[in-house]
Amino acid sequence: MIKTFIDKLLGKRAGAKHRFGKREEVPASVHHIDPALVDRRALEVVSTLKKAGHEAYIVGGAVRDLLLGLKPKDFDVATDATPEQVKALFRRAFIIGRRFRIVHVVHGRGREHEVIEVSTFRAYLDHAAAEHVQGNEKTSKAELSGMRHAVDASGRVLRDNVWGPQEEDAARRDFTVNAMYYDPQTQIVVDYHKGIQDAQKRVLRMIGDPELRYHEDPVRIIRAARFAAKLDALGFTLEPRTARPLVACEHLLREVPQSRLFDEMLKLLQTGHALASVAQLKKLGLEKGIYPLLDIVVERAELPLVRGVLQDTDRRVKEGKAVAPSFLLSCVLWPDVKAGWERHLAAGEHPFPALQAAIDEVFAQRIGDVSGRGKLAADMREIWVMQPRFERRTGHGAHSMVAHIRFRAGFDFLRLRADSGEVAEELVSWWQQFSLADEERRNDMLDQLREEQRQRSRQRKSGPQRSASNAPEPDAGAEGDAEPASAPRKRRRRRRKPAGADGSQGSPREP
Repeated sequence: MIKTFIDKLLGKRAGAKHRFGKREEVPASVHHIDPALVDRRALEVVSTLKKAGHEAYIVGGAVRDLLLGLKPKDFDVATDATPEQVKALFRRAFIIGRRFRIVHVVHGRGREHEVIEVSTFRAYLDHAAAEHVQGNEKTSKAELSGMRHAVDASGRVLRDNVWGPQEEDAARRDFTVNAMYYDPQTQIVVDYHKGIQDAQKRVLRMIGDPELRYHEDPVRIIRAARFAAKLDALGFTLEPRTARPLVACEHLLREVPQSRLFDEMLKLLQTGHALASVAQLKKLGLEKGIYPLLDIVVERAELPLVRGVLQDTDRRVKEGKAVAPSFLLSCVLWPDVKAGWERHLAAGEHPFPALQAAIDEVFAQRIGDVSGRGKLAADMREIWVMQPRFERRTGHGAHSMVAHIRFRAGFDFLRLRADSGEVAEELVSWWQQFSLADEERRNDMLDQLREEQRQRSRQRKSGPQRSASNAPEPDAGAEGDAEPASAPRKRRRRRRKPAGADGSQGSPREP
């Protein structure tokens, strides 16, 4: 015991065999994975790597889902081939990432394309032996460019591109249920850390010392909450030892790049378990401090509009439909935009400049660097700017609205506003009918709308007109009454047809 304690102080890798776990090969008769649930493109990637003489396995969450009888949405592959070797074997393969270099093997094109992520087995290294930098990914970019294994002052891993055997690769993964390897050809599951038993017990357990693992990569804090939310419906719970350091280690996230936190936030909210993720963050005491935008989502989750978009996002993911971060964030931040817009209007500004000013303020105060992501900011702005245009249903304007590339997003936003009681349901129904109608029906709808507007206008003026009609009629023979009697005739002169017109084109539509 004393020797183990001294080895730990000196940073020695004592008990390496215990750390890496014992290799267990579990046959299909025990794990009962249905091969039909495995994506054929993942099979092709594994087969290609094996034919080239490499080891290759389906790995991670896909294996966990297969064990649970679920069809995985994504498939990852792990191999002993280096990224360069993997890239050379596939026609459309791209090496990405600096911190962890991986390969994206792309199948198909357009919306039907699928990406199989291929990673190389990584060595489990003592971070005490890694190269150290004082800054982060941005401030130490030049220094990190030639490093394969580097950490910052807090112990956070900035580079981890040292290849090793499978047993070490398993040890550096986060949860036991995500550290299993499935060979679809032999149908054997390779398990080093009792992942199959934990899956059967419905337990989420961190491999190794949880606090140390959170220091190595603080994003594991968010991943713990995400997996707990995703698997909660299946009865999974975080092991107490894994959950205990979460709040104490939350401050480590301040050193993680904002772009990475933004991406992790989207995984929390756009993988079909948004409401469960919000509930899990509150349960774990992580409702504040992970990321400013995520704090706002959790804080406003009970507002009708925000709850509506979270429910809508979960529904669309389950139905296999696309979801966009711009739409989600537009709903979350709309209360800020609306309040700023009303404030600028109260100050006497014109509506459109007032709305633009409010949007600029929200980008500066709430989104910060993310606003530099041009498409995200542009899409959010378009959704917001379209809202007052829905209120003005005019001929040319209505036709241009339904032709707008963001019409569906803007309309869905309007629908959620109606569901929350912010706008009339009648307005949503009108636009729904108008967008689906043919050209003739659209013109009829606009004519009907104009007639209704004229009737309302007449009703507003009817009071003063009735008072005038009760006055005594003027004497037709009185000279002083001649000029007023001729006034209507002067107005009609402007409506006369041009000379020589045959009337075939008819009169223009009234506004």
